[in-house]
Amino acid sequence: MTLALRRAAIGAGAAALVYRVAVHERLARWGATREEWEGALPGDAVVPVASHQSTRAVEIDAEPSEVWPWLVQLGQGRGGLYSYDWLENLFRLDIHSADRILEEYQGLSVGDTVALAPSGEGPIVRELDPQKLMLLEATMPPWTWLFALRSCGGGGTRLVVRNRVSTTGSNPLVRLSYVALGPVVFVMERKMLLGIKERAERLHAQADRRPPDGS
Repeated sequence: MTLALRRAAIGAGAAALVYRVAVHERLARWGATREEWEGALPGDAVVPVASHQSTRAVEIDAEPSEVWPWLVQLGQGRGGLYSYDWLENLFRLDIHSADRILEEYQGLSVGDTVALAPSGEGPIVRELDPQKLMLLEATMPPWTWLFALRSCGGGGTRLVVRNRVSTTGSNPLVRLSYVALGPVVFVMERKMLLGIKERAERLHAQADRRPPDGS
């Protein structure tokens, strides 16, 4: 290896290390407390050795019962993903995020598929505990997507979302794509969390302003 190539390799390695330390972890743990980031969560054992993990969270001024319906209706052809629809639809995903609770999509069950594309492909529901957690799972490559709700002080809710994926054994292009798309996934998932927060808080505020029956 020539001196120039060695320098280029060292420079690339240093840049990757800086990204990993200074950028990647910040994106991967956006909104999460240290306890949420470092602690075990339901579903971790499904992908016991993860090549990539993120734990992101948001605090919502609404009860878990008011947040849960927005999670249950997630999916293409359902309530959408509450993120940047215009960006997703550049890839012809035909996603339209709802601004209301859709009663026809509240009957989610274990084993159901949560479609992410018009083809109907997407993770299946592996575990469902109403108002507490929804665990989605895909197998190519192994991936889990956890949505956990926790009550917090003042009637609020912590919504914690964890992704775990293993690219072990995947071809190099697949492994590279997960690294390259990391910042994009962060942008979309952050928007999704804020989208759920805005919708749940809006309905919560409307309920607070509603006059009591008979008044």
